[in-house]
Amino acid sequence: MVNLTSHSAALDATVITRVFNALFTGDYDTNLRGGRDEPHYLANTAEGHVIYFKEDFQSSALHEAAHWLIAGAQRRCQEDYGYWYRPNRDAVNQRQFESVEVKPQALEWVLSNAAAVKFRISVDNLALIKHDTEHFRVAVRQQALGLIDRGLPLRAAMFARSLSKASGVGEDYLDAAHYQELPIQ
Repeated sequence: MVNLTSHSAALDATVITRVFNALFTGDYDTNLRGGRDEPHYLANTAEGHVIYFKEDFQSSALHEAAHWLIAGAQRRCQEDYGYWYRPNRDAVNQRQFESVEVKPQALEWVLSNAAAVKFRISVDNLALIKHDTEHFRVAVRQQALGLIDRGLPLRAAMFARSLSKASGVGEDYLDAAHYQELPIQ
């Protein structure tokens, strides 16, 4: 559910990148950049920390930003936050992947609503064609509602607020009514 207000306009990846970099390049020495074949986070480069997202996809920019916004200081000093990644996972590894992805995808949903961008859940696995995502979708919804109820962490709140101003959504993205239905896949 994205149509939050009649005055909102979906932000493209360029605007999302500009908003992120305006907030976090100075104090956090971190830049968000598109144009990559695959997302990747590089810590401590000559150019500071760099978050690369896939091509010019809005959802990839928001998803990769969500990972960074959730990561603590120690994780932000490690390439890809110290996590492993396998593109084609069996059912056991898929459940493990989903348990790690609940928080970033829930935050991505909130950021997507702030940016007036349609959110789709991602299981990011072409090997499991008939994978049942309902449990994951429920977990992401519960996590998103928890974020709305408890309040976003500071950096996430700053980014979401700036996105909502740029898109014209205003504070409406914080309304729990927008997170009642399960996210679509």
